[in-house]
Amino acid sequence: MASESGNFLQYHELGIIEILIAVSFFTFLSLGEYISSKIIRANIIGSIVVGIIYGVPLANILPSAWQETFLALGYIGLILIIFEGGLTARLDLLRANFLLSLCGATTGVILPISFSYLLLYLGFGYGAVETFIIGAALSATSLGTTFAVISGASKEVDLSQTRVGAVLVSAAVIDDVTGLVMLSVIHDLGSLSGGGSANLGWLIGRPVLASALMAILTPVLSKWVFAPFFRRYIERRFAKYDHFSNIILMTLVLSAFVSIAAYAGTSVLFGAFLAGSFLTYLPSKHPEGPFVVLSREQGEKEKSKSPTFVHTFECYLLDALQYVLGPLFFASIGFAIPFLDLWTGDAIWRGVVYTLVMLVGKLLVGTWVLAWQFFSTPKDDEKQLITSNSRSGEKNSDSRMSGSLEPALLLGFAMVARGEIGLLIVQIGYNDTSYVSEAGFLTAIWAILLNTIIGPVVVGLLVKYFGKRISKGAWGLVENNQ
Repeated sequence: MASESGNFLQYHELGIIEILIAVSFFTFLSLGEYISSKIIRANIIGSIVVGIIYGVPLANILPSAWQETFLALGYIGLILIIFEGGLTARLDLLRANFLLSLCGATTGVILPISFSYLLLYLGFGYGAVETFIIGAALSATSLGTTFAVISGASKEVDLSQTRVGAVLVSAAVIDDVTGLVMLSVIHDLGSLSGGGSANLGWLIGRPVLASALMAILTPVLSKWVFAPFFRRYIERRFAKYDHFSNIILMTLVLSAFVSIAAYAGTSVLFGAFLAGSFLTYLPSKHPEGPFVVLSREQGEKEKSKSPTFVHTFECYLLDALQYVLGPLFFASIGFAIPFLDLWTGDAIWRGVVYTLVMLVGKLLVGTWVLAWQFFSTPKDDEKQLITSNSRSGEKNSDSRMSGSLEPALLLGFAMVARGEIGLLIVQIGYNDTSYVSEAGFLTAIWAILLNTIIGPVVVGLLVKYFGKRISKGAWGLVENNQ
């Protein structure tokens, strides 16, 4: 409550009911993550369930102002999740597998939209524009869920250091950018349906152009301008201040990239990923470089050495992200799900059927791993594996494909989760345009919700039972030669 003079906010204590609500909410967030992690190997599901219960969709226990605040904090958590993904991403693996990632991302966008027209337009009788909006929502892959899955799997195998993990990250980022481009188009469809006018060419071209320029200019300027300047004039000085200088630079770079992305018309999430990748490339990779350390302790203790940016992230931000901001993000997804409206006969059967179709649409992305493995020229270590297998009576083609099925399934199911981007697209289509009906909206929500649950659950099980096999195969861990 503001004071009568209006120039400050009056401080007051929380009532006991508010205190107990806040305590129980964060307690159940942690408990839900723990239980879902132990039972179904996907800790994000617990947070989503708690968000549904405590938010507007079900019991509406949290005050509206709190839900809006938690949604904002959760989005900061999403940005940090993706920023961490950029910091830990293997740039050499991203470059080496870019073409494969592009093929996978293209498949992951085209198939859901195509299947949507086959089922929703021809089968359920939805409108053509309505089908496009729903298909666009289901073509996007949740970046936040993708990086959360990668992080959650690190106990068994560090997916960020694997070839299949690099393909997954690149494909998810491309899917996300594509989804945000379609989001811009859908947002403007609202003004068109209301009688407004818009330059559709510029509307579509702006985010595409902005994304392409950021993707091209960031590595070019990093290599030829910022990295040489940083290595010559700055990194030695940074070693004197350890984490302090690192966190200041990280804050400035992240703020700059998300601001550029927002004002240029592309996704701030794409900007966050590029910010992390940019910082990873800056320091010298020479053994005598200040940022080349064996451990965080070495960077903190030796005067001539500095902790890496990943070390600083772990020191300053990881706990807050892991225990507060990350769970709030996935809880905010629960806030946005119209849970009670989902339970009608038509909504359930149409939603389940569409869920299965959309699951297949993303799962088929994994077939690119099989195709790539089959048509690629085997390297020396793979030739040795083929030779040893052929001695045991197996055909060469079979032995070459023997280690590809699990990575293919891992890639496909990791792309299944739609999450925040899908919800954003379909809600804008439903709330800001006249094209999406309530039936279509509920069908899309069912598919987004179930796919966001199924994908991480299956990935967790695949990593649990086949993680070591994947890490030792052709699509597994790759030595870092950056």
